[in-house]
Amino acid sequence: MLFSAGAVRGAQSLLTKQFIWLGISIFVGVYAAFMNLEWLKRRAWLIYGVSMLALILTLVPGLGVKVNGAQRWLGLGPLRVQPSEFAKIGLVVILAVYFAARQREIKTFMWGFFVPSLIIGGCCGLIILQPDFGTCFLCGAVAATMMFQSGTSLRWLLPVAGLAVAAFSVLVYFDPVRIRRVTSFLDVEANAGDSAYQLWQGMLAFGVGGVNGVGLGMGRQQMHFLPEAHTDFIFPVIGEELGLISTFSILVCFTLLFLFVYWKLRLSTKLYEYQLALGGLLFISLQSIINMGVVTGSLPTKGMSLPFISYGGSNLMVTFIFLGLIINVFRKMDNPQGLQPREI
Repeated sequence: MLFSAGAVRGAQSLLTKQFIWLGISIFVGVYAAFMNLEWLKRRAWLIYGVSMLALILTLVPGLGVKVNGAQRWLGLGPLRVQPSEFAKIGLVVILAVYFAARQREIKTFMWGFFVPSLIIGGCCGLIILQPDFGTCFLCGAVAATMMFQSGTSLRWLLPVAGLAVAAFSVLVYFDPVRIRRVTSFLDVEANAGDSAYQLWQGMLAFGVGGVNGVGLGMGRQQMHFLPEAHTDFIFPVIGEELGLISTFSILVCFTLLFLFVYWKLRLSTKLYEYQLALGGLLFISLQSIINMGVVTGSLPTKGMSLPFISYGGSNLMVTFIFLGLIINVFRKMDNPQGLQPREI
């Protein structure tokens, strides 16, 4: 699908880069599946600190790479790395370690709410400066869910969540580009030739594809009609070329992944491992929901990759790492006596 979606953008080059990222992602994913989770726990603050440093470096002129008005990348030779993606790992690991260490104090305001809020705020604050409203929202939503699952009281979570949503709405309101996305989302057809052009073309692609699609490689939306067809809007290309059956199958796969992992996690007896797998699962699931919601017109337009499918190395690698950590946690659960394969 990536080769087809990038047909007029240099499909061979896109595919070559993505294969390189895929090879790296598989390697680090397998490593994450067999690494020593206690080793990871001992270095949680280091991982979080490096993640924050990388986010800061993207804001430094000359180091950060700006694309379409957003400075979210660091250039590494021919490849570009998006630190906000790797910050997701740092956030999940540090929260999992923190809540496991503070189980007795999780109901107190200071240790159960205030300190983890500072950890989350530091990450989200740096991301929104890039600016990246979508990833900021995603990180905040996942972190808040992890806090709730750890036992943080709703009498603190709900008011602050309300304030965060209000502040987020104010930032969007005073940002001309983002408020235009919201208003165009409310009336897509009226703004089809302007601010809602991308969403309108995506919806047309789903309509043209119907149930069976027009055939692999036969779609027309990627021929400069649909911007970012190989990244954020690859799902409509799938809908146009392979039809409703394929798009519904993808939705079913993400749903089954969430249900199976969450059902399995109910058997976990260690909060650290439970939170590690839960955080990874939430990032994969929520991101897929947001992407599919955006391209189908159910949510305001926001640039966010579809896990496993969209072009982009950083998100692909982070997704494989999260999947590896989930497998690692399951491996520990299935061998409670410590009869593990030799760990890397």
